[in-house]
Amino acid sequence: MAFADNLSALPAADHLARVELIAANGMVEIIENKPGSAGSVRVYAYLAGKHGAIDAAAAEEGLAIYAEHTEDARANPGKHPNIDRLLRVALGEGSYAVKLYSV
Repeated sequence: MAFADNLSALPAADHLARVELIAANGMVEIIENKPGSAGSVRVYAYLAGKHGAIDAAAAEEGLAIYAEHTEDARANPGKHPNIDRLLRVALGEGSYAVKLYSV
């Protein structure tokens, strides 16, 4: 399935302003719910709700959800930072606690 199809099957995330990802070292990464990253907010919120964190299992599922964009991210590192993060986590390079912030 294509990313658009996978995304449409996930719960809405219109009520979220942002997703904060907290690494073990305390570093925080933010995904704002705005054009260009709203889909990632929806994916990460879904993964956090299902898995409780962004760990290797969540990352693998997220990479499948991103579908064709995952292949583009592999071919073009840095082009899709939210997918690049999942690629690193899937390889065992850490995990993230997640905080969801409502609008």
